[in-house]
Amino acid sequence: RPLTAPYSSSLYSNSLHPVLNFAINFAEVKTNFLATMEFNPKSTILTLLLIQSWGVPQSLSFNVGTAGAKVFSGPTVEEFGYTVQQFKNHLGKWLLVGSPWKDYTRDRKGDIYKCDITGSSSNCLSLNMQNAVSISTVNNININMSLGLTLIRTATENKFMTCGPLWAQKCGSQYYYPGICAEVSPLFKPLPAFSPALQTCGGPMDIAIVLDGSNSIYPWEPVVAFLKKLLENLNIGPSNTQVTVIQYGVDPVFEFRLNSYKTKQSMIETAAAIKQKGGVETNTFRAIEFARKEAFLPSNGGRAGASKVMVVVTDGESHDKDLRDAVIGKCENEKIIRFGIAVLGYYTREGIDTKNLISEIKSIASTPTDRHFFNVSAEAALIEIAGSLGDRIFNIEGTGKSGGDFLMEMSQVGFSAHQTKKQNMIMLGAVGAYSWTGTVVHYTPQKSDIFPQTTFEKILEDKNHSSLLGYSVTTLNDGSMEYYVAGAPRSNHTGQVIVYTINTDGQPTIKDSKRGDQIGSYYGSVLCPLDVDKDGVSDLLLVGAPMFMSKQKQENGRVYVLDFTKGILIDQGILKGPSPAENARFGMTIAAVPDLNMDGYSDVVVGAPLEDNNRGVIYVFNGDKKSIRTESSQKILGSKLDPALQYFGRSLDASTDLNDDTIPDVSVGAYGQVVQLWSRGVAVVTTRVTFIPEKINILSKKCMVGGKPTSCFNTKVCFSATFRPKNSVGPIALQYNLTLDVELKESRIASRGLFRNSERSILKNIDVFALEVCENLEVLVQDAPDLSDPIGLRVEVVQQDPDSNPVLDILSPTVWIFFIPFTKDCGSDEVCESDLELIVKKGEMIPSSSKMLVSFNNKRISFLVSVTNKKENAYNSKVMIKHSKNLFYSYITSTSDGNEGKVDCTSTENSYTILCKVGYPVIELNQKVSFEINFEFDLIKRQPKAEVSFEASSESMEVNLSDNHVSLSIPVHYDSEIAVYPKTDLNFYVVDMDNEVKTIVNTFNDIGPEFKISVKVSTGNLPISLAYFTVSLPTTTAKGNPLLYVTKLTTAPASDVSCEEGGLVNPLRISEQTYTPSFSKENLMSTKELNCKTAKCQPIKCVLKDMGIKSTFFVNVTTRIWTGTFDASSFQSTILTVSTNIETPEPELLVISNKDPKVEVIISKPGVKGEVPVGVIVGSVIGGLLLLALAVGLLWKLGFFNRKYQQLMKNEEEAEGVETQGLQENAA
Repeated sequence: RPLTAPYSSSLYSNSLHPVLNFAINFAEVKTNFLATMEFNPKSTILTLLLIQSWGVPQSLSFNVGTAGAKVFSGPTVEEFGYTVQQFKNHLGKWLLVGSPWKDYTRDRKGDIYKCDITGSSSNCLSLNMQNAVSISTVNNININMSLGLTLIRTATENKFMTCGPLWAQKCGSQYYYPGICAEVSPLFKPLPAFSPALQTCGGPMDIAIVLDGSNSIYPWEPVVAFLKKLLENLNIGPSNTQVTVIQYGVDPVFEFRLNSYKTKQSMIETAAAIKQKGGVETNTFRAIEFARKEAFLPSNGGRAGASKVMVVVTDGESHDKDLRDAVIGKCENEKIIRFGIAVLGYYTREGIDTKNLISEIKSIASTPTDRHFFNVSAEAALIEIAGSLGDRIFNIEGTGKSGGDFLMEMSQVGFSAHQTKKQNMIMLGAVGAYSWTGTVVHYTPQKSDIFPQTTFEKILEDKNHSSLLGYSVTTLNDGSMEYYVAGAPRSNHTGQVIVYTINTDGQPTIKDSKRGDQIGSYYGSVLCPLDVDKDGVSDLLLVGAPMFMSKQKQENGRVYVLDFTKGILIDQGILKGPSPAENARFGMTIAAVPDLNMDGYSDVVVGAPLEDNNRGVIYVFNGDKKSIRTESSQKILGSKLDPALQYFGRSLDASTDLNDDTIPDVSVGAYGQVVQLWSRGVAVVTTRVTFIPEKINILSKKCMVGGKPTSCFNTKVCFSATFRPKNSVGPIALQYNLTLDVELKESRIASRGLFRNSERSILKNIDVFALEVCENLEVLVQDAPDLSDPIGLRVEVVQQDPDSNPVLDILSPTVWIFFIPFTKDCGSDEVCESDLELIVKKGEMIPSSSKMLVSFNNKRISFLVSVTNKKENAYNSKVMIKHSKNLFYSYITSTSDGNEGKVDCTSTENSYTILCKVGYPVIELNQKVSFEINFEFDLIKRQPKAEVSFEASSESMEVNLSDNHVSLSIPVHYDSEIAVYPKTDLNFYVVDMDNEVKTIVNTFNDIGPEFKISVKVSTGNLPISLAYFTVSLPTTTAKGNPLLYVTKLTTAPASDVSCEEGGLVNPLRISEQTYTPSFSKENLMSTKELNCKTAKCQPIKCVLKDMGIKSTFFVNVTTRIWTGTFDASSFQSTILTVSTNIETPEPELLVISNKDPKVEVIISKPGVKGEVPVGVIVGSVIGGLLLLALAVGLLWKLGFFNRKYQQLMKNEEEAEGVETQGLQENAA
């Protein structure tokens, strides 16, 4: 995004100017956005939005005029227009324009242009300040300083200030970027410049590089490559940096001394030829002591006052560790800055723990250790740290201090600036301070307060040194105290705003902070305080996040509105800017305006320089009491001023009246141009309407139309205006439109009133002054069924010429509606007292006592509604009907009872409410209005009750409310139309008596015949979200003999039907391994059916989901019948039954007509003799006895027993014999 990483090694390609290269790169990235608009390095000010409560749309035209705009042009390559300030002095009125890349082709020092507002020329004059802004006591580097990047007015009368945040000073061979600023006098002459972060330069530097050349270093070539690259990055020369190289193993030796070579090239050539010394020992501390004592001697080139630096490179623990404390202590005493580099290659190759080696090298390095210690995984990786090591040495060269993080060396003071209420104190942003954490400098001519690094450290939580605090600065005032505000757009990646005060010790006290809510949005890059009601107390802080990404992945931008109270910021919302589809950078600039539309409140202008395909747009937002309207009152497109404009709105100022009309004017920067827009006066128009008579009497017909008497009335429409500023007298040229019979919420198709031209509308032009001007008109009343609601007259005004002055105030009403009522026939008091009686009866389709079964073919219900008025006229009568969401309104039918009135019903979508107008315009005494209203059930929104309530009302006064309301509740359930169709491919199976019971099962065929069950589940016209389906399989008999063995389970569609098999499918892994079953003899003679009551069943449970209308689902179960069980059992015939069941999660609501269908297979075993049951024998005996008794009785009745007693006695024995034989035959 806007800034480069502070330690990018690619920035140091030029060995002569490493820091300068970095700063140039930083400047290019920072200011290149001016041309490419890739980011917002710095901004001016922001704006807020407003819209009338009655919904006036965003306007392209309000009182910032575009006609007569003055355009000043400058060199685009110089970024002319990057900043703009309005300025007045005794010489005239001016626009000051920043051009931070002035002299683009040479040095881009930057400059300020002055543009004469009152002159006829559109050209601007350069002030040529770029060489005058300097500090005599240091070595100035004005190249790329970007003077004009910051531009503000100062508190001193008729002065302004500009800064070049990339101004550099040279210390030795190094370049630092503390930034520079200078005030400019009323005569446009620069005053003495100042740089609060000016650096004290260090002196020359002597570096001793101590290389381990023992046998364990391998290969040697990467060490030489590292040495060459390090030397290339150093500024070597007799008055700059000198280098000596010492190699050691057992003993140290010079490869070359500090004074051996005068040029870098010859030194590098020698270094490239260094051979490895070798050695079986690594005497590191003897080598360090040798370097301390010998390397820096004057005879070897050592210089008094030069900084001493030692770089030690080794790959192993020393053999002379006992010397460490003494040797390092002497180095400390002599202030030798030490860097330790541990090469871990040998330890890694040999598998040795590196802990002790790392600890030893850290003990060699100066503190802080993390800035002076390096470790690399192997020799080849040494070259990768050469650049970083050079960076750290570079800081020592310039300042003579040990290489830590940057403090104020790269601070770029003046990146932003703000004049505080204190006359001589200016806030200066320093984004590069403390390694780009950033800070704020408080500058006065007497002193500059630079706060320590710890001041904002805790609140920023800046782990990566990239917050850029000071990117924007401003102040807020609560009437008694000034609060300082600074933006840090990269803090925590989301951006942050910090509010602080200065305590009695001169140190900041943090009061509050706010973070952005999107990574990369640059929240806090733009700050704009706003005193809305101009009472001297800050009401709001507007915060820009110009890179805020919309949902359409565009850098749309956002402006946050924060309320300010006693140092605390509270979110109040955001301003409504461009469409989310626009790549706009809305909020890149924000400017406060004292009072643009002269309503007594401060306003805001916001720039969106990338909107409209990079042509740019500005938005105007108006203040309102102590807040700001969040919708804009005006949107100005740069393309409307000049199609060639680019980045219109990149800079803004609107603080001054430049044409003496007492209204602030708006100055807008663009790419290579600045546009001066002139503000216009504002006219607030008011309208007054009177009617004669004040009410319409439809019985009074005083006007004639085509020879026919007609009711009519007269209306007087008057206009007047109030002008701002007060010295404006107008007029304002308007066009007004009068429209009859228009209500606030709807327009009638047929108007009940017409003007004399037989039209419902009149369109005319009029000039409106402060004094009222009027128009008299006559309105004819038309015959219409609705003569109770008042007739409305809509008055709308628009400006004839949007570019004229003054302009119509779009924040005030421009549309009004006035009403004239009808008189009512309710006695002299015109107070109608009605008594409506509401009766509702259920239709024939609704059961009187039971639940109603709702289905696709039975989903309509109706109610017979009647309304009777028992007293005075009821005007605008209506019946409000509310129903539950499982119903929807269908239609109404008026009933004919000889006294009905008009009925008109409308349904409001999604509110389950129906409004029926009944008997319009009036229900008179004893009049009855009846109608039938029909509903249909919504088969998707199912509920256990259908509820409907009816309420009758009118605009008359209802004297009895007890009979105006009826509520009905109808219990219902729904025909789910779910059907289950089970079938099987096996309906009858015969067991062969000659079968032998199989005791070894290798395949499914060894079990028995295949028995497939296929179940189809279909839905009807009701969508069902979920159903539970179960297949219950009799798997074993009561004695544990197996019945069915499941071999396969499939469903369709698989995505909507899921089943839990419960381990039923091939649990014995038949076909994979042999199974030896066992069967016990079992008597099944009396078991007519093997089902879940007489045998043990196991379920397969399935879930059917997303059961749409007329859908079909399948569950297929393949089983085998265990023949062995039936071979071993005694039976003649039995039925093997598989049960199914289907349910829904709402069984009480959804009815399933047949939810338990079965699948049956008849199994028989021919040739088995049946047993004669005991019951049969007993029954036969009893039957024989009854038959005998019947025969005896019959014979007795016929006189058979009247024979002689003797004969009976004689045949007694034979009779007994016959009886016994009959019993035996019956028994048989």
